[in-house]
Amino acid sequence: MTFLKSIDSAKLFHKAIPYKPMGKYVHFLTIRVTESYPLFQTDGELNKARVSAGIEDKTPISRLSMFKRKQSTPERLVGRELMRAYDLVKAEDCEYNVKFAMNNPDCIIYGFAIGDSGSEKSKVIVDTAFSITAFDETHETFTLNAPFENGTMSEKGTVTSRINQQDHIKPQVFFPSIVTLKDPTEANFLYVFNNILRTRHYGAQTTRTGRVRNELVGVIFSDGEIVSNLRWTQAIYDLMKVNNQFNASDPLNESEVLLAATTTIKNLMSQEFIVHTDLFEEDFQPVLAEVKTLLGNEVSLKAILSQADKEAKVYFEAHIKKTKKTSAAAE
Repeated sequence: MTFLKSIDSAKLFHKAIPYKPMGKYVHFLTIRVTESYPLFQTDGELNKARVSAGIEDKTPISRLSMFKRKQSTPERLVGRELMRAYDLVKAEDCEYNVKFAMNNPDCIIYGFAIGDSGSEKSKVIVDTAFSITAFDETHETFTLNAPFENGTMSEKGTVTSRINQQDHIKPQVFFPSIVTLKDPTEANFLYVFNNILRTRHYGAQTTRTGRVRNELVGVIFSDGEIVSNLRWTQAIYDLMKVNNQFNASDPLNESEVLLAATTTIKNLMSQEFIVHTDLFEEDFQPVLAEVKTLLGNEVSLKAILSQADKEAKVYFEAHIKKTKKTSAAAE
């Protein structure tokens, strides 16, 4: 079953999920934009890294870091939720990080590990993303409190000590992030694409904050991995600095960021020595529009999810269930 008409699916995708790596990659070029005050933290502190500001500008700066699991976990949970909504996965059969059914798109695409019971390596590669702007410009410290029922911080003459301070990431902070899918089928490509577009909350306390929007500037099909998130971010920094687009007191202009992101990734890809097909701007917009149309229609969305589920179950029967039976017989 073919869903996309704007690209050559027969050339770019596998007909079935291969068991061994076959050298087909698709890279989703994503700019993650904070829209509230998210928390990407470990042990109570915001994650950050000391790195060079740019490729050309070697000045060391501290950047906010968005670790890989802070990105992949919310996205795969969105996919799992949707599979349950359309009754393709039973909640009692597959529970994230508790009990994996091993035979659905989430388990096969994003991987799982269940001790001695089996494992599957993720076909989605996500690396740490870094903020374009420096740490000092991208966070604020808030005082948090927990008032009593009457709305004040005191009751019966006693003042509560439930006051704390927490660093939060500011709105309109930009994290360039490349999400890579290895050996995609068309249904798996659309499944991962859907998860990226649908996910709106990242980081800690996702029920109350953490709003993030994903803007895709293109996709790249290749026979290998491409540039890192850090190098792309540093290239964007260099270009925006040359264009005098930084103002410490103001957030970055989103249009300028997206243009710089597209310009720099084109330049970086021109330096690569792998075979690649790049879809940017006028080449990417028809694909993005078609994908959004497919994913926004219940009939076509369910057909995509059903196809992805069918492919996952075929893979499970051929490569995972068979292995489990062989291991049990050997024992």
